[in-house]
Amino acid sequence: MDHGEPSSSDRLVQRYLRASIQQGRNTLRAGPFLASFSPPSRNPYFNYAIPDDGAEPTAADVAALIEAYESRALRPRLEYLTSCAPGVEAPLLAAGFSVEGRLALMLAAANDVDAPVPPGIELVRPATPDELRGLRQVQHEAYDDPEPVDDAAIDRLRRNLASGAGAVLARTSEGDPVGAGEFTPPIEGVSEITSIAVREPYRRRGIAAAVTSWLLRGARKAGGSTPFLMANEAEERIYARVGFTTTSRVLHISR
Repeated sequence: MDHGEPSSSDRLVQRYLRASIQQGRNTLRAGPFLASFSPPSRNPYFNYAIPDDGAEPTAADVAALIEAYESRALRPRLEYLTSCAPGVEAPLLAAGFSVEGRLALMLAAANDVDAPVPPGIELVRPATPDELRGLRQVQHEAYDDPEPVDDAAIDRLRRNLASGAGAVLARTSEGDPVGAGEFTPPIEGVSEITSIAVREPYRRRGIAAAVTSWLLRGARKAGGSTPFLMANEAEERIYARVGFTTTSRVLHISR
């Protein structure tokens, strides 16, 4: 658990995360929690809550949060920077929540590292229906997402890109999609590099690093003065090679 006052960058990213879940999702207040819902998706990464900075929830607050999700047949879940709300984890654990992981919050360095594109691979900005579908298929495969890559999913992706987000598709010279990633529309200059995925047969070739480097440049060009990403231990090493530095931790916790 983090201790002491959160850094200014932690506060900025937490404020961004809170603002981002209010775009395109349903939200409600449950005590000091902002709960978000993305119907009809049941993906837990699109249905979670964030506590207020400095929150110290009561047992009744946690019970209200649990009810908000379970009444929708969803798993109660949170994602947040523990440095901004150190008093939240203990009441959640007492109510039966379990830690899923503590991801590294990584911020981009001032000087970007230009990772080379591996031989036989090209990076393209997806535009055609086949390219958009290929991007989502790579991500769903890499993240074991059971939801279908149907026309509705492609329409949502297209609308997201039209709103100021960016995406890149990595494909072979034969046109087979093998890697993908996105960045979110900047809010107060903050943009998340997210959903980086590489199909299993093509991993450990430098595709993820090249995709990350491309997305970082795209986020900067779109006005992202503070690009960040979240990474597990293995990913942390990859992103460090393209100029990202771990500054804090993001708790994923659910019941």
